[in-house]
Amino acid sequence: MSAQAREQAPAQGEGRGGSEAASGKGGLLLLPLATSTLLNPINTTVISVALIPIGKEFGARTDRTVWLVSGLYLASAIGQPVLGLLVDRLGARRTLVYGSLITLVAGLVALLPVSFGWLVGVRLAIGIGTSAGFPAAMAVLRRQQESEGLDPGGARRALAVLAVCSQAVAAVGPTLGGLLILCFGWQAVFVVNAPLAALVLILTLALVPRESPDAGERQPADVAGVALFCVALLAVMLLLSDPTLGLLWLLAPAAAACAALVRVERRAVVPFLRLGPAATVRPILRTYLRQTLVFVPLYATVFGYVQWLETTRHLGDTAAGLVLLPLSGTAMLLSSLPLRGRARPRLALSAVLLVLGTAMLFVLGSATPWAVLLIVGVVFGAVQGLVSLANQNVLYRQAAPGTIGTASGLYRTAQFLGAIAASTLIGICFRDGATSHALHTLALVLAVFAIATLLVTLPDRAIDAESPSQG
Repeated sequence: MSAQAREQAPAQGEGRGGSEAASGKGGLLLLPLATSTLLNPINTTVISVALIPIGKEFGARTDRTVWLVSGLYLASAIGQPVLGLLVDRLGARRTLVYGSLITLVAGLVALLPVSFGWLVGVRLAIGIGTSAGFPAAMAVLRRQQESEGLDPGGARRALAVLAVCSQAVAAVGPTLGGLLILCFGWQAVFVVNAPLAALVLILTLALVPRESPDAGERQPADVAGVALFCVALLAVMLLLSDPTLGLLWLLAPAAAACAALVRVERRAVVPFLRLGPAATVRPILRTYLRQTLVFVPLYATVFGYVQWLETTRHLGDTAAGLVLLPLSGTAMLLSSLPLRGRARPRLALSAVLLVLGTAMLFVLGSATPWAVLLIVGVVFGAVQGLVSLANQNVLYRQAAPGTIGTASGLYRTAQFLGAIAASTLIGICFRDGATSHALHTLALVLAVFAIATLLVTLPDRAIDAESPSQG
């Protein structure tokens, strides 16, 4: 069959119900993909309401219980690209099965809370196990589009589903956590992963097609590259997570590990960080940078803004959550709209709104009208909804064939770097309390990241260009 005939075949099939069949198959396939991508984001927020009861149970102070949050960030930031590599080498289906089993076992082990350190270990295991979802979903969608005729519009709709699912579960995480604790106790925020992982496992085995054996499975594994990457990233993230700068001694090991990683990757037969030719790597690195830059203000605003509302505006937990509803609602609404045109205008708009949002933070005070407080949430929600879906679509097109799993994992790592940097900035700016002055100081720092996002986005013409590797 000629290339022209292949291009025309889907259009001809649509008139005879072919598109309906493809759509139905794609809809079923989205069940395990969407469900698997829910697990990691829901675990990032569901723990928030359990920190105080866990601290009381084990006599752990806040500086210890925070490791239940940071531990998942660290494990996920490292686990996403490593599990993404397994997706590229072993296949999405097999990696999803392994990840689901790890998460399932971790959820059950949480029924035996031996010690606080035991719970931190459980969170680390959950972070690793749930890291398989997003890279595997991106890889399956790419394979469906390239080998089984999934049209670009269908891929965009599927990406929108993945984006809105992540937004939705992250938003409802604290509420779900509160209900679980009310009904079953704080252990439930860990144990809930067991039935969810079992559901992902069943759906994966039933609906995700088996991949044919790939030559990549017989190629030598870049063990040294993976190990050095983990060491370098762990050192960098620990540096970012310490607002007291007491871990500056890690700077030398981090630099040494990064230098060794570059040398090893250049010599490896099949390097771990093999993202494609140089012309492809540079645009995708800018996508990672843009993801990190934009999520520093987003995470810092969500958590810092809430603290300011509760401290300076004297709102309770419930009232502060209601003020943030416009943020969550706007983010979910915009991320649910498939990207039908170019991504660059949407990303440019999100960068402009990010600058506007940080400027609005600088003028907030104890007498600011309620309408303004709600508008702040709408602005930052618009940024989150616009950038999450657009950057995800850009990554989907930029990743070279055979590397979509690793590339997707690194994309999530960039986001976690932003989250940890944001928490550190909040710790520095709010060290004397979540006052209006502290919020304004934080806003000035975040404005630097917002302007940097704008400068990285506006001149980047590669955002809407097809990857050279895709022809």
